[in-house]
Amino acid sequence: MLSFFEASLAELAVHRVGNKMLDEHYILSDHPLQLQDELLPKLLMQYFLSPFEKVQEVYHLSHSSGHLELNELYHFAKLFFEGEADFHYIGQQITKHLYESSNHPKIKAGEVYVAHFEQVQLEGEVIQALGIFKSETKETYLKVYPEQGGFKLDYEENAINIQKLDKGCLILNTAKEEGFNVLAIDQTNKQQEAVYWKDDFMQVRIRNDNFYQTGNLMQVCKNFVKEKLEENYEMERADRIDLLNRSMTYFKEKEVFEVDDFSNEVLGDPNAIALFKAYKSDFEEQHEIAIGNNFPISGKAVKKEAKGFKSVLKLDKNFHVYIHGKRDFVEKGFDEDKGMHFYKLYFEQES
Repeated sequence: MLSFFEASLAELAVHRVGNKMLDEHYILSDHPLQLQDELLPKLLMQYFLSPFEKVQEVYHLSHSSGHLELNELYHFAKLFFEGEADFHYIGQQITKHLYESSNHPKIKAGEVYVAHFEQVQLEGEVIQALGIFKSETKETYLKVYPEQGGFKLDYEENAINIQKLDKGCLILNTAKEEGFNVLAIDQTNKQQEAVYWKDDFMQVRIRNDNFYQTGNLMQVCKNFVKEKLEENYEMERADRIDLLNRSMTYFKEKEVFEVDDFSNEVLGDPNAIALFKAYKSDFEEQHEIAIGNNFPISGKAVKKEAKGFKSVLKLDKNFHVYIHGKRDFVEKGFDEDKGMHFYKLYFEQES
């Protein structure tokens, strides 16, 4: 969903925030960091953005009152993206807001990184992003140096593992009227003290627009065919491909998804339909999302998810057969003399 292949780290500031309930304070830096080392920005990009590559949920900033402007992060992000406040001032205000949101005695102190990224890509759109990250977990690392025909062993305490981002959020400069598109990560724990990151500091709600619903429903369809049907029915690979093709055709040709219409047109069999509806409900419960039974289909989401609907029949290491339709024109058999399976394909002309 998120791509940062062409992204760059334009600005970065580091602050520190303590736990307000423990009478710890915050420390604000006077100016952004100047990154002179060529390798350091690349390491920081990996540390900050790599964890978001597998994030599926997209949120919007919100406020319990219904007045979006009362959300502090929305207010600061809007000021920054519209050029009404400079980057470092915004970072300082965000750090203060995070400090005020740290209202549980078990919340750990840590460094706060506020970053401005350019050329970030989300769902095919290239945009700016404001990143907020917090490092809470420190580790000890061993260092080995060559020295006079041997090696020297040393260590560094309280270092940060760039493979383990504790908390982070990306506010992307798109969908401003809805509260911006936001990605969020909290990998420290799932305890009560951890919910402050999304609930108190960010105040986000899951995005549930047509793009999101279409993408999630297509994942449900794909996984259902590949996993659930295979568990309950003896299906040939060509039949599974045919179901995926029919599902994709439905999403490409229809303007609105209707669960009963889809079930009857694509699945047909009453038992398979019941399994599909149960699988959809389980998916919603497991991922804590709601996918409607009727909603407009997003063409952009269909295009994005289409690559996951594989129509390739792989036969050993010798052949790849692409099946795009006409399941009746594909027959499978077994040759007794050769002791091998075979497929027979019917066609009108060769191209």
